[in-house]
Amino acid sequence: MNVSASLTPFDSQTHEAMPMILETLPDPGITGQGCPRRTTLQIDLMLLAIEALELGGSEAILAFAQELDLKKIIKNRVNLWRMRASNPLRRAHSRRPLSILEAKALVVIACYIARRLTVVIRQILGIYQQLSEKQIPLEQNLRLANYLERFRTHFKSRMNSRRSVLLTLNAENSDEKLDELAIDLLAKLLFCTGTAGMQRFWISLFDGEVE
Repeated sequence: MNVSASLTPFDSQTHEAMPMILETLPDPGITGQGCPRRTTLQIDLMLLAIEALELGGSEAILAFAQELDLKKIIKNRVNLWRMRASNPLRRAHSRRPLSILEAKALVVIACYIARRLTVVIRQILGIYQQLSEKQIPLEQNLRLANYLERFRTHFKSRMNSRRSVLLTLNAENSDEKLDELAIDLLAKLLFCTGTAGMQRFWISLFDGEVE
């Protein structure tokens, strides 16, 4: 993900109000106050993968909001739901845009959870690669199968299948395509755990969107 983003300075009031941990992420040079649709979608999908990766994923997001001093941004479960409803593919899509500050908070939390789950993520990706190379059905491994099944269930229950972007997932091989998406998201989560991974992932979310 070799991408770049132009930076615009925060005004003094925003800078003072921002939690220190969020200052590690640059302010993307985009017009408007809200995030682009693609950015909002990618963040929500990353959180969806985390929820499929471990039970209680939503609780973990709120717990990390408390631990990382981000409660002023992610106040409670309803507040978190409203942020994620800004994803244009959600069944309960809200026209309320996801602010840059909210996006930063969600990305920081996702990356911290990914770091905690690094070993599990590596194991699942390794198992997937081994089974794929040997052409062994993925359901042969319980850990991998459970992750993929939970991701498919979450995706189908929360996303609007009528939206044009999802039409290809309505075919007979929809589960296969969702499995591919689930694995791709795991790879992105692993990427976030690397050196400067959080910053590099954040900038990649605005690739093609910056001025």
